[in-house]
Amino acid sequence: MNAVLKPSNALNSDRESGDLVRCENLTKRYGEFTALSNCTLQVRRGEVFGLLGPNGAGKTTLIRTLLGYLYPTSGRCSIAGLDPAENSVAVRREVSYLPGDARLPRHMRGKGLLEFFAEMHPSGDRDRSFAVADQLELDLTRRVAFMSTGMRQKLALAVVLGPRTPLLILDEPTANLDPTVRATVLDLVTSERASGRTVMFSSHVLSEIEQTCDRVAFLRKGQLAHELALEDLFQRHRVTARRTDQSSEPLPIPSELA
Repeated sequence: MNAVLKPSNALNSDRESGDLVRCENLTKRYGEFTALSNCTLQVRRGEVFGLLGPNGAGKTTLIRTLLGYLYPTSGRCSIAGLDPAENSVAVRREVSYLPGDARLPRHMRGKGLLEFFAEMHPSGDRDRSFAVADQLELDLTRRVAFMSTGMRQKLALAVVLGPRTPLLILDEPTANLDPTVRATVLDLVTSERASGRTVMFSSHVLSEIEQTCDRVAFLRKGQLAHELALEDLFQRHRVTARRTDQSSEPLPIPSELA
């Protein structure tokens, strides 16, 4: 007989609050190596929350622990009031997740693959996946084995953006894409927020975070180094220019120089 796991009172309070995701002193160690150390953060419902940091900073470890793929060494986390360490299947019903190293069945054609994943997920939406593929100008008649790396990334995005889950987690979603397609992906993220979804967006490119996120957390060597709202980040990246008429006006620093 299958046991039904009920959230604790603490996790029930997460459901009643404005936070969809919570981490409290979350730590993950592999032997003597600490991949994530005492991470505490909250992601509010309906916002785009950025995870910024270099490769190896702990972003993917945090995401995989939230989804229940990894068990924390200490601390706790929850999604929609559910503890992934106790009820990971229920957590994944709430989430559509794009991993940084997405692997797709190479023998399938794009069209069949989108239909397969739409049927697999409880919130799958075949028409939505096809619409995203069309927006990304993806040829769905090809087999995955004969697609370029960029095409496979587009296909993975179409898979993930189809299900209408409360939470969308994207781990380096613009990797291997050309600048034009990157801009389209960022527009899609903004559209998801406008539809009421919550998005966690992992990247090591500051300009992408600036364009899409409401708040951002900076991870460095497994530690949460800083967290702030994007409006505060913009305020910090301003300089004052002196004109010839002696008037002064704040000018933004281009993101590539930030």
